[in-house]
Amino acid sequence: MNVQDRKFLDLFLVVIGLLMIFAVGLFGLSRFTATSIQHEWIAGDELARAQVQARIAPVGQVVTDPEAIQRARAAAADAEPTRTAMTGPQVYQQACTSCHGGGIGGAPVTGDIDAWAARIDQGMDTLYEHSIDGFMGDAGYMPPKGGRTDLSDEEVRAAVDFMVDESTG
Repeated sequence: MNVQDRKFLDLFLVVIGLLMIFAVGLFGLSRFTATSIQHEWIAGDELARAQVQARIAPVGQVVTDPEAIQRARAAAADAEPTRTAMTGPQVYQQACTSCHGGGIGGAPVTGDIDAWAARIDQGMDTLYEHSIDGFMGDAGYMPPKGGRTDLSDEEVRAAVDFMVDESTG
């Protein structure tokens, strides 16, 4: 390295060093100034204080009162599950499209009239039975309820009806 390059490098490093010191100083000054202003702003702003309190509030509480525990148990025992039945298209989107959308594992693609014709010829009762109970055929395996055992039989039938409607001319 020649003398001019060395002088340039030395000067360049000095300038970079000074800029870094200046940047760190500005950062420290801004943090020092902003901290006191931020605390004053939060202390004076009801909405900001309420948001902070909501973020740091406990998630739950421990109940030791036996009467409160009995009331909570009674309320939980009286509660009814509120699951609503899905429609055929909803079941299809959530459970069936992964296989019937692309023909995975030999599943007939929804909308493919030729692939569905032989299945439809077996009758709707057979389609329902294979969809609900599962079926091992030459083309592949249909798991019971498409692997979604949480679905009701009526929901599965609605999905089958939807796919048949989409797959008939």
